[in-house]
Amino acid sequence: MTHPDVPGAAAGAARALAPEGAAAVFAPLPAAPSREQCLALDAADPLAASRELFALPAGVIYLDGNSLGAMPRNAPERAREVVEQEWGRDLIGSWNKHHWFELPTRLGAKIARLVGGERGACVVTDTTSVNIFKVLGAALELQRAVDPGRRVIVSERENFPTDLYVIEGMVEWLDRGYELRLIDEDAPLEDALGVDVAVVLLTQVNYRTGRLWDLAAATAQIHASGALAIWDLCHSAGAVPVGLDAAGADFAVGCSYKYLNGGPGSPAFVWVGEQHLGSARQPLTGWWGHARPFDMEPGYEPASDIRRFQVGTQPILSLATAECGIDIALGADGAALRRKSIALSSLFIELVETRLAAHPLTLVTPRDPARRGSHVSFRHPEGFAVMKALIAQGVIGDYREPEVLRFGFAPLYNGFAEVWDAVEALRRVLDEELWRAPEFGERGAVT
Repeated sequence: MTHPDVPGAAAGAARALAPEGAAAVFAPLPAAPSREQCLALDAADPLAASRELFALPAGVIYLDGNSLGAMPRNAPERAREVVEQEWGRDLIGSWNKHHWFELPTRLGAKIARLVGGERGACVVTDTTSVNIFKVLGAALELQRAVDPGRRVIVSERENFPTDLYVIEGMVEWLDRGYELRLIDEDAPLEDALGVDVAVVLLTQVNYRTGRLWDLAAATAQIHASGALAIWDLCHSAGAVPVGLDAAGADFAVGCSYKYLNGGPGSPAFVWVGEQHLGSARQPLTGWWGHARPFDMEPGYEPASDIRRFQVGTQPILSLATAECGIDIALGADGAALRRKSIALSSLFIELVETRLAAHPLTLVTPRDPARRGSHVSFRHPEGFAVMKALIAQGVIGDYREPEVLRFGFAPLYNGFAEVWDAVEALRRVLDEELWRAPEFGERGAVT
């Protein structure tokens, strides 16, 4: 087994179970802790009660909340209320009676609190990809007004593909000499910055490796070079501290269906820093972004606030159920969430490396807790089949190319004994070579 970063991996991971300031929450464990010791951690967990807020199926260990969060227990009732009462009985009157029209901005205000962005403003609307297009267009326009010679957009080679695809599409659409400059994960950010850079788009937590950017430090570097900073928060909002206002970030986007547990395809969000609220304009000028949408004027006048980042009619059913998950996240202590996230992921790394050392597993997630988000990834030569076999054992993680087994730890509902049991199931899959069964090599439309 490969152990990157530092020697003494087992001892280091054990120490990481009690990060600074968390001694009263999670006591330090010895190397290779027993299941009984993990149960003791669960019994002392101040977030343990939040698990009851989710409808998790019996007999399943769900470690894929970094891709699709679990369903809040009250979401079906909320959906039923919207369908049967608000839509079924109150019909179109619900736009006013039940405040449907204000739902995107009301949820946005809640997410702004979650990501430390209350001085700026947020709206829940559209998809992450669409919102990236909006803020990228807005940022480039702001830069053109200041320095039209800045024509480079910087992003990460290992970024989630949609971020790169949207940038490529924007560059092609503008056809004004813009270009995309990619940086490798371990390359210094400053090497890519210069007087030609207009915008830098980074993802706070890498979707594959779990690497965590120091958002404040990176934003300061970007600003020092004269560029604007856009942050993708899809794999951090709800699990990792963000602090957009404190960092002076310019724009941010993110989804609501991962750690915010909003449901499959639930709307994304877009955030604009206070310094740009009065000046940033986005390229998709639809009627919901109009200053007076119901005046039905033939010409477009953008709203003076965050509403200008809306486009068309909003998906009320999805917004209403997404609020269930957002409220749960908002009701939890953010510092406690982060401490538990670190403790769970550190425990997982510790157990895999001590109990599965005979197998060709390579940790690709940073070992240092300060440098990782809330998921852990290991590479295995037969990663796809191994993950499918593990899912058949009742432990749901996911797979990402190339060869990456990815395990998400949602501190709101995952526990320490679950981590121990998940590693035991993975040991059984590998020791008994269960992954060799032909059905585990068959790929569906979604991996």
